[in-house]
Amino acid sequence: MTKAELDVFSVLAAREGTAVAMPPMKDARLGASTFFASALPHDICGSNGLPLTPNSIKILGRFQILKTVSHPRLCRYVDISRGKHERLIVVAEHYERSLEDFQRAGKPVSQDKVLQVAYEILEGLEFMNKHGMMHRALAPRNVLMDCRGNVKLAKFGLYHMTNHGADVDFPIGYPSYLAPEVIAKGPSRPSDCSHGELPRPSGPKVDVWSLGILLFELCVGRRLLQSFDISERLKFILTLGCMDDIVTVLAEEHGCLDVIKELPENVLTLLRKCLTFQPSRRPTPSELLKDPALQEVSHLYTPFRKPVSLFSSSLRCAYLELPEDISELCQDEGEEYLAERSIEEVYHLWCLAGGDLEKELTNKEIIQSKPPICTLPNFLLEDGECFGQGRDRSFLLDDTTITLSLCQLKNRLKDVTGEAYYPLLDDEQSSLPQSNSSSELSAAVALPLVIRERDTEYQLLRIVLFDRLLQAYPYKKNQVWKEARVDIPPLLRGLTWAALLGIEGDIQAKYDGIDKDTPIPTDRQIEVDIPRCHQYDELLSSPQGHMKFRRVLKAWVVSHPDLVYWQGLDSLCAPFLYLNFNNEALAYACMSAFIPKYLYNFFLKDNSHVIQEYLTVFSQMIAFHDPELSNHLNEIGFIPDIFHLWDTLLLGNSSFPFCIGVAILQQLRDRLLANGFNECILLFSDLPGGGATSSRSTHTTFSRIPEVS
Repeated sequence: MTKAELDVFSVLAAREGTAVAMPPMKDARLGASTFFASALPHDICGSNGLPLTPNSIKILGRFQILKTVSHPRLCRYVDISRGKHERLIVVAEHYERSLEDFQRAGKPVSQDKVLQVAYEILEGLEFMNKHGMMHRALAPRNVLMDCRGNVKLAKFGLYHMTNHGADVDFPIGYPSYLAPEVIAKGPSRPSDCSHGELPRPSGPKVDVWSLGILLFELCVGRRLLQSFDISERLKFILTLGCMDDIVTVLAEEHGCLDVIKELPENVLTLLRKCLTFQPSRRPTPSELLKDPALQEVSHLYTPFRKPVSLFSSSLRCAYLELPEDISELCQDEGEEYLAERSIEEVYHLWCLAGGDLEKELTNKEIIQSKPPICTLPNFLLEDGECFGQGRDRSFLLDDTTITLSLCQLKNRLKDVTGEAYYPLLDDEQSSLPQSNSSSELSAAVALPLVIRERDTEYQLLRIVLFDRLLQAYPYKKNQVWKEARVDIPPLLRGLTWAALLGIEGDIQAKYDGIDKDTPIPTDRQIEVDIPRCHQYDELLSSPQGHMKFRRVLKAWVVSHPDLVYWQGLDSLCAPFLYLNFNNEALAYACMSAFIPKYLYNFFLKDNSHVIQEYLTVFSQMIAFHDPELSNHLNEIGFIPDIFHLWDTLLLGNSSFPFCIGVAILQQLRDRLLANGFNECILLFSDLPGGGATSSRSTHTTFSRIPEVS
């Protein structure tokens, strides 16, 4: 895949990262699996002179778009965690049942069930293909079944997130289900990509072959090629190219020819289409869905309709439907209320309740520790090359998925009543900010913000309330603002910021209409600033993060011809991109709304007079509130910069940043008065982030004090 093709795919994928209401968790479970990325040499730098980006960070960046891929036939990806030694832990939607259960039964599956499974798998594969993705690991263990018996494809993003297998040391896929062209191509190695030439990825048709093997096993009630070792399996699959009828050959090899002959002709035709040896003659999932055999069951399914995003020109309530029996909305047991929340919310609360991914995997012996003395080499050269180390099998792939227990979370939430999951959005009753949360939270509101953000019960109630308010945006914009005065739940901070900034309309269409491809003089400066200034965060330092930075910044520069790119604009963009990593249009819209409100004319080509005006007003405010501190700062020649406490800042007017600056100086008053210029510089450069909470009330008070002329 060329760089141009990758860029096009990234743009298309970014359009899917819109803010939509997530479906409820229902009977799904949280599953966790782990693998290692390939380790890179430590003594090699990239073309920009910086150390090579670890493969685990590359995978982390590519993973993000998978969180936006939502379809009834796909298990949702929830989160990815990076550990030591390039370990990655993936959290996704999971179910206990899979097609392996049918294999264990050892009996042929009915024709209707085979066609149902085939149709539902193809629905998922077709949706993936539209997003530029292939499964490549299709096998019975990755075809899960929900409580209604519907198919849910698991681990469909492993091939994409690992750069088509180039960033890991293990092959993607299972030997018995690999297509012949995949076997003939051989494994992808990291060294194949060292010169910038990416290996050609597999196409959609490789999954059709895997589907054919899978359906064949369901029809005959047994697994194929189990008497062969791995090398013999691969050779056998390649020799099938010499056969006229692969289905008959497989049946004869496994002694089930009589079972195959009893299958209806339309099912046999479907199997033969899937198991076509030549990829050029094999149909794609989209083409196979039109097969006559599958048309018999297609009427049982309704076409998938993508939910309307929060910021669009479409009517969000157009397809809302109430259940025929209104009693279905009522729940009897409190523990079932949690199933009505999205899987992302449940995972967030699970982490707050003490959930630890590495501990869970260690308890299941998926992660196994080894005594350090057993890892020492027998011989070590001066250049660091080691000899005599046995291969550590713990670094090999274990594709086991464990189910994360929700017992601890449910125990924490056992006292939360059902009414809390469905808060009423009352009309405005006061001009002062009032919280709509239950009265039981009054004591919690007085606690420090850090404690509130780690309180499971409190965050559940705040998330539920903000979710309801945001779904009613912009009608409930004023109530969003009032609740934000109390605090903002971290899980919904990105959407809440957008609401506070007044973002409305079809932001995606506006963003798509901006030319982000034509070279402009600013490109060079952006290319230099991004990798140099944003290595502090794994997500923003990933190649995907750099690419999104470039597009959002360039879109802003192109769409504001009267303004220019100054160093620091990328840092201003960083929090918006971090919170809306999969929604570039929303990140661009937030930044475009923020700058004219709080940094008006700061990015003019000649902005010296604007900066002087800001600093003059700021100095006057310091002198008004603390004359002694103002005189001391003037004596030592120390001119403070402007600081941003984002959550609170977005609630104020255009002059609010000055109040924040004064509040911070007030907090540091004693230390500033006791030091000179150089010490003050060091003080601000080492300033921790913990002072934001204690200064909230201070700068809010300052903002209410009328200035005297």
